[in-house]
Amino acid sequence: MDEWVEQVDEQDQESAVVLRSEAVRRGLLHRVAVTMCRDRDGRFLVHRRSEHVSRFPGHHEVAVGGAVAVGESYEDAAARELAEELGVRASVRFVTKFLNRSGLSPHWLGIHEAVIPVEVRPDRNEVVWHGWLAESELFGFMEQQLFTPDSGQVVDRYFTRVRPGPPTCRSAAPGDR
Repeated sequence: MDEWVEQVDEQDQESAVVLRSEAVRRGLLHRVAVTMCRDRDGRFLVHRRSEHVSRFPGHHEVAVGGAVAVGESYEDAAARELAEELGVRASVRFVTKFLNRSGLSPHWLGIHEAVIPVEVRPDRNEVVWHGWLAESELFGFMEQQLFTPDSGQVVDRYFTRVRPGPPTCRSAAPGDR
């Protein structure tokens, strides 16, 4: 299913409306929102994508998310994606955004966090496995499994903003807002 997104510039200002498939195909900047999910014990949700999804089949991810629709804020998109992909409604908190050049095409990536107080019900068409990992387990798991290209950057930037200090996975690049 294709969706309309706003093409944006290097400062994250809208310049046009395009189909996401066109943005990806032509390498046009657009917006994506993701959420790092924790449970009440502070563990992080990790999941593996279905082998049938078009983008990074079988890869693990540390965040849930997708494209920001036309007229939608990063926060609204993050909350919508949580409901669509995990079957839960939760408040999301904006953490940071950065110009991400990894993955399928360049995009502004807004990172959020949410505490998920209920059991998740992932969309089985998109998520084939999920589990909760303590922070101490997360980094080892990421070294052992195949993750989407931006997962390391998401984790680095998330922990740098939530708990300032040295990057945790890979060197964080400048450009966070």
